[in-house]
Amino acid sequence: MFGLDRKLLQKNNAADKIRGSLIGGACGDALGYAIEFSPEREIFARYGAEGIVSYELDPQKGEALISDDTQMTMFTANGLVASVRDQSPDEPRAYVAKAYQDWLLTQRKSYRQVMWMEPADLYGNVTWLLRNPKMYHLRAPGNTCLSALIGNEDTVVHDYIASPRNGSKGCGGVMRVAPVALMPYNEPIEKIDMEAAQVAAITHGNSLGYMPAALLVHIIRRIVYPEQTMTLKEIVLEGCDTIYRLFRADANVDRMVSIIQDAVRLSHSSVVTDLEAIHKLGEGWVGEEALAIAVFCALKYENDFGQALIAAVNHGGDSDSTGAICGNILGAIVGLSGIGEEWKEHLELSDEIMELADEIINI
Repeated sequence: MFGLDRKLLQKNNAADKIRGSLIGGACGDALGYAIEFSPEREIFARYGAEGIVSYELDPQKGEALISDDTQMTMFTANGLVASVRDQSPDEPRAYVAKAYQDWLLTQRKSYRQVMWMEPADLYGNVTWLLRNPKMYHLRAPGNTCLSALIGNEDTVVHDYIASPRNGSKGCGGVMRVAPVALMPYNEPIEKIDMEAAQVAAITHGNSLGYMPAALLVHIIRRIVYPEQTMTLKEIVLEGCDTIYRLFRADANVDRMVSIIQDAVRLSHSSVVTDLEAIHKLGEGWVGEEALAIAVFCALKYENDFGQALIAAVNHGGDSDSTGAICGNILGAIVGLSGIGEEWKEHLELSDEIMELADEIINI
């Protein structure tokens, strides 16, 4: 069981950062979702030399649509809060796993079908999001997330890393774990990092699928609940050292740490363009590449939220995930108050995201 210290919220003036991280992630997701799966030549031919620089609004809803990245992030947050609400003696991952079963229902059934189901057949049944009809949209859900959850509705797993469900290292684990960092847990940061890895491992069993989640949560945790004054670069490098200690016996840890160190170096280069740097780091379909691209953009444009998102999504890879992760990081740095209105306006599910953030703040 994870203990809470609600005084951490007031001590660190964390409310604005928590709201900023969740909304920021959705902003990056929505910007990138419009061009996910698009080749680079099409992106720049359609939007110009800078690529997409503002939301493409859905013609029917008039909103910037979010993808499965934000959906699953929301269910992560809802599961974590529900764990506290129900005073669960289990680790947070247990309730997050139930929350993901709720998300799975929104992807496989209609809102009406689910509302007619008996409570005993709802599998997870811990989130209020399950009862929100706006969540019932297919937004390119990851096949790995779906397949890892289907058929495991009633399965109880205490250690997802020790009992992997698959060998996937896709980015579907890291793109949804930011809420783990935002909870006011009164636990050592290494324990929180490992819980993030466990949450990612619910669906992604390769260490390169869950180590990036641990590192992302370490970074955001240090931003939201700092123990000392550190620059973002110092936080990232400290996180690399921590990941190396936590996973020192893992054959993939050198790859994990080295690609993030590459991202740090590239962020200081005046020789390569943003797109050239991203090409050196990868396409973002796998966990370590997605985090590296997001870290590169966050470091290079630490004081410019919008430009960081623009850089993070304008490539031929997993644009919404790299944008979402970058938005989680920079949103925590600038806070909701530091995110321009052009990004907050017309963002799908922004009210629900804010409600989740406030549940964490008022937990």
